[in-house]
Amino acid sequence: MTKSGSQLGGVIVDYVKNHPNCSSKQIHEGIAQEWGYATVKRSIQVLLSDNLIVALGKGKGTKYEISRSYELLIPINPDKYFQKEIDEREIKADFDLNLISDQLKGISLFSDQEHAFLDQLQSTFKKNTEVLAPQEFKREFERLAIDLSWKSSQIEGNTYSLLETERLLKEQETASGKTKDEAIMLLNHKAAMDFILEHPNYIQPLSLAGIEDIHSLLIKDLNVARNIRKRRVGITGTNYRPLDNEFQIRESLQSMCVFINGRNDIFEKALMALVLISYIQPFEDSNKRTGRIISNAVLMNYQYCPLSFRTVDQIDYKKAMLIFYEQNNISVFKKIFIEQFEFAVRTYF
Repeated sequence: MTKSGSQLGGVIVDYVKNHPNCSSKQIHEGIAQEWGYATVKRSIQVLLSDNLIVALGKGKGTKYEISRSYELLIPINPDKYFQKEIDEREIKADFDLNLISDQLKGISLFSDQEHAFLDQLQSTFKKNTEVLAPQEFKREFERLAIDLSWKSSQIEGNTYSLLETERLLKEQETASGKTKDEAIMLLNHKAAMDFILEHPNYIQPLSLAGIEDIHSLLIKDLNVARNIRKRRVGITGTNYRPLDNEFQIRESLQSMCVFINGRNDIFEKALMALVLISYIQPFEDSNKRTGRIISNAVLMNYQYCPLSFRTVDQIDYKKAMLIFYEQNNISVFKKIFIEQFEFAVRTYF
């Protein structure tokens, strides 16, 4: 959608939000702007495709309302959002116990256009990998796994460069001036990805035990407690408060597994695993890392292209995650997911 089209879409959404059960004619008359009726009708169709509004009835009697997925999917500008400091932002400070069990049900996370784009990329990946010999595939996977180990660790504050990471993972050569834990973090990422390559259906179906096993691989020798946390944790940069009750954490994680296992769309499964594990914060540490590896495990189980996240800016990644924590809005993170899937398909294999 063009900038002017996006502006019109926002105006229409605001009108429908304030005037539920309205017709296209009422929308056109109500916004009283320079756009013609045909242009408004086209914009309505785009909003329907993006799952931001829903149509009730048929033909001339069609009415429009805000969809259940509006708050989840409405585009948010992260630069504008973070112009307000942490204590100035209006947020959903507490973990939403109904998000997974109720609000996400029946919602399509990707628009028709986004899905067509992702499906086309996956077809390219499948076509490319069908002609690769096993050793060639393994070599390309190692490239991706090294990139993922580096970027995923960098997001968590690791200071190894990509070249230093490659040297460590290929030749077991540590970089000077770096801590032992930084090297261990990188090695654990590679071990987790190698494990998934060897056991692609390990998390099928997704289970609490499977998630805990992957987490254990990522925290090996890092002095981090295993399994579901028993104490409160805080998240830097936000006033969002994850659950602090072990039984509720376990219940939410199990609810997430049921939800993801019940989805048919592979991209939605992978995106939800990536975001919801971070949102629940089930462990004392390494939650986002676990989310990234589990998301890739979902993709690989269905022979979909895994993600390295190599080109994502670590600050942009954290901002997208904070927006989901604070608003339960996935629009910014979904954009990162789509961009990184495209990058992976174009770059590896």
